[in-house]
Amino acid sequence: MIKPGDQKIYNQNGFVHLRHRINPDELNQFAAILRPLMEQLNPNKISLETRSTYRRAFTQVTNLWRKSDAVKAFVFRADLARLAAEVMGVKGVRLYHDQALFKEAGGGPTPWHVDQVYWPMDTVKTCTFWIPLQNVSREMGSLTFAQGSHRVDGGRDMVISDESETFFSNWVKEQGFKISEDEFELGDISVHAGWTVHRAGANFTDRKREVMTIIYMAEDACLLETLTPTQLVDRDAFTPGIKPGERISTVLNPALYANEK
Repeated sequence: MIKPGDQKIYNQNGFVHLRHRINPDELNQFAAILRPLMEQLNPNKISLETRSTYRRAFTQVTNLWRKSDAVKAFVFRADLARLAAEVMGVKGVRLYHDQALFKEAGGGPTPWHVDQVYWPMDTVKTCTFWIPLQNVSREMGSLTFAQGSHRVDGGRDMVISDESETFFSNWVKEQGFKISEDEFELGDISVHAGWTVHRAGANFTDRKREVMTIIYMAEDACLLETLTPTQLVDRDAFTPGIKPGERISTVLNPALYANEK
């Protein structure tokens, strides 16, 4: 269960830092399973220096739950899904997708952006659980949030890019948002809403920053009636076969928690 005040902080700021919510031993065991899988599925075959800004920021692999029973067991954890439902204030949640984000030693910063520009859902009841698999300092590339930015329109058509970094760097200053840049301990979870403006720093350490993420949506979320080209890509990848206005309930989007009360 969430602690008193967690939902209020999330609603006000667009994110909340849940401390010591997962047993570190469990995360160490999970990381040992995830690392070889990431090596096997690593899409980055060229040197760090020759990659785009996006690919310098992290190595990304999605829907790992379909590749490993152990990963599936972690992603489908009912305790985490319940936390997501309680933080967002919804009766139940479905999986949108999971993704691992490994930022290599020397990896570049993740530009300012919003996640939901990619997502084809008709709800703001979405969130990402960002789960570090080691302690994450600012020097390793911890998350930075613009507090309350999820409640203000701006840049919501911009994908992760050099352009989004430039736009949001200026926009965040113009709007006067307070900036939060926490460090994370193993066992912590960072939860942020789909429209919260955020970034991550470069990894200046000699160790890979390993993070597992789970993206949740309200159980009754439907597909948007009109989709951008970016959202069409996500629709085909993560919500196959769903028509505009229909509830997103494919085999890729199982219900992970429902409050029966």
